[in-house]
Amino acid sequence: MPAPTPPRRHFLAATLAPVAALSTTGCQSSTPLRNLRFATLYEAQHELDRLASLADRTQTAVWTWPATLTHCAQSIQFALSGYPQAKSELFQRTVGRAAYQVFAWRGQMSHDLSEPIPGAPALRPQADPQAALAELHQAIEAFHRHSSELQPHFAYGQLSKAEYELAHAMHLANHFAAFDITPQA
Repeated sequence: MPAPTPPRRHFLAATLAPVAALSTTGCQSSTPLRNLRFATLYEAQHELDRLASLADRTQTAVWTWPATLTHCAQSIQFALSGYPQAKSELFQRTVGRAAYQVFAWRGQMSHDLSEPIPGAPALRPQADPQAALAELHQAIEAFHRHSSELQPHFAYGQLSKAEYELAHAMHLANHFAAFDITPQA
């Protein structure tokens, strides 16, 4: 007699547990972050502008404000032009795609906030904050205007424009959550 098939939820839990563990590792485990969630880049831009307007911006981020903005702009720009380095196609189709699905299901990304994009130009901690802000706004607008096929994500592989927008929105939320962490009155 064949062994009984485990319920689907047990199968999914066992299958996605390693991905979920990967998605919550990194410097965040001991770093207090705000609970931000964005479904669109427009939502992210509202928080970006609010953070940019603060005279005194508290942070738990490892990177400076301009370095964080540059990193976020790079991610969006590489979706249009191509990432400098990519994980293997097998990784993208399996672990990468599963990680994206977990993030999308949760509506929130969690990743190492001090890990640069593989092969990306080095971030400059002392870059001009206004120039970095303008670069991120320009990248977002270029993404919205882009009408041809997007480049595969270095870890998640091929994404539709809607999936990419969600990925970028969650990415920005994850980074912005490390800024303005003081309790609101």
